[in-house]
Amino acid sequence: MTSESTKCYVYLDGKAIGTVKDGKAFAEEVRRNRRLGVISAEINVAYLKKLSEVHINADRGRARKAYIIVEDGKSKLTPEILEKIKTKEIDFNYLLRKGIIEYLDAEEEENILVALSADKITPKTTHLEIEPASMFGLTFTANVFPETNSAGRLPLASNHMKQSQGLYAVNFNKRYDARAYLLFYPQVPIITSVGYRTLKLQRHPAGQNFVIALSTYYGYNMSDALVLNKAAVDRGLGRSAFFKTYADEERRYPGGQQDYFKTPAATTEGYLGEHAYAKLGEDGIIEPEMNIKESEVLIGKVSPPRFLEEQTSFGVGEEKSRDNSVTLRTGEEGVIDSVMVSETTGATKIVKIRVRSIKIPELGDKFASRHNQKGVVALVADPKDMPFTKEGIIPDIVLNPHSLPSRMTFGHLLDMLGGKSGSVAGKHFDGTAFSMNGHDRIDQYSRLLEEHGYDKFGDEYLYDGRSGKRYSARIYTGVAYFNKLTHMVSTKLQVRSRGPVQILTHQPTEGKPRKGGLRFGEMERDALVGYGASLLLKERMLDQSDKAPIWICRECGDIGYYDHIKNLPVCPTDSGNNLELIEISYAFKLFLDEIKSLHILPRINLKSEA
Repeated sequence: MTSESTKCYVYLDGKAIGTVKDGKAFAEEVRRNRRLGVISAEINVAYLKKLSEVHINADRGRARKAYIIVEDGKSKLTPEILEKIKTKEIDFNYLLRKGIIEYLDAEEEENILVALSADKITPKTTHLEIEPASMFGLTFTANVFPETNSAGRLPLASNHMKQSQGLYAVNFNKRYDARAYLLFYPQVPIITSVGYRTLKLQRHPAGQNFVIALSTYYGYNMSDALVLNKAAVDRGLGRSAFFKTYADEERRYPGGQQDYFKTPAATTEGYLGEHAYAKLGEDGIIEPEMNIKESEVLIGKVSPPRFLEEQTSFGVGEEKSRDNSVTLRTGEEGVIDSVMVSETTGATKIVKIRVRSIKIPELGDKFASRHNQKGVVALVADPKDMPFTKEGIIPDIVLNPHSLPSRMTFGHLLDMLGGKSGSVAGKHFDGTAFSMNGHDRIDQYSRLLEEHGYDKFGDEYLYDGRSGKRYSARIYTGVAYFNKLTHMVSTKLQVRSRGPVQILTHQPTEGKPRKGGLRFGEMERDALVGYGASLLLKERMLDQSDKAPIWICRECGDIGYYDHIKNLPVCPTDSGNNLELIEISYAFKLFLDEIKSLHILPRINLKSEA
């Protein structure tokens, strides 16, 4: 038996199962047996020297990564084995079974020394990376030069990739997706990566190669704002189509009643007026390629009444119906792209209608590069006012140079330099992480630019389109891959002067589809309080919100009501009529009612203004 101080505890999935004398030797024995196939390849073991503990993990949900095993300073993945993989004599599972490759979790990675490439193996090296870029994960490696950017920018850049518009499916015209975005002229980037090619994203391109100049432009592109070239926009830069699907079915109800697709009669309950149904066909469904605006009917539908029919004086139930038509949502317009009529599994008729609208880049639309350099369009400038090079090239985007050093996205500068050299040389480049030394990469791009008569760092003299004078400083220009994101101002723009209110609180409704107002929150209120604009605060939060005239009893302080038969206000508590009409927020009146539901009677004491 060992003494208490020299014991090394062994934990299995966090639970202590015993002790061993030499934790390091025990962990190595477990690894040896795993590589021989004696124990499962799913097991991971880590020796924590400082704690004198061995942790064995076999639970589900661990993130594990494959490494090539290195023994005696040599990789176990020999050229002969690599050749057999290429000829498909053996597969990846063979490498796992033979102990050439193993999966390690985060804890076991603490016990290893990994070489990024075979020429960097030392006598102490235990493992070799299969692909150095794989340490970032698949989505990060789809972007280029991730190792040159600040680490916090990588997940944000990956999110932008998911939000980008492009060719999401080849059979888009046969699909009825709830929402879909289709870029008109998607391009493959000049610089790609191993992750991009592995995911075959060139089959679903989601961006375009933009000519970019890093410069200010009369204050229009302050901070993250972008200045777009109107000529490029007119030629199709960033132009896309937005598809939205509306669907409905003829439901069946208990008692043999059901819905019907047809143009509702004028006697139908909730009839919207003749103009709303003007574009429907004979079957009550709109025809393809019709222009449609908000609140116009797409699918005419009548449903049975919510309640049983009333008996007429003759004792015969009158056949009533209510309008349950599908209309275009508030704030939207477009063209009917396609109409599909089918049946559900329950043999009921179903209709799906796809509405198409063309989205041309405008003020407020969002664009982003692959390096988390996002911005919204602040100006679509005429080409005659834009800066231009001596060859007459006008940049598609004028980007503020201050947005790059503050975010430490050096990859964006590399992207522009590589894109420019690839454009003039007609080449594609690889931007996979760690695939090339940074200086070698810049030298390669610079050499190509110099061969074609450009400055080796991509700087050019630009001429001001307004004055015609040459800028005194040289401007960094290049070509970078930009994504048009799904955040477009036309789908978010919302205006309301008056509109519906919620039944419960009497405050304006929320959200664009419900014709809602914009939320005036606590922080906005604090700004007005700090500024001392009390009347504006009252207007926003009372007059334009849920102002309610309430009768208050002067005697008991309870809320009263107005009796229209007696033509005077009445207090329900003491039956008196000494009441005063005051204006309060309806939310406060609701609060008083909720207190009453707790068997507490709140009282309001009134004082005269004098």
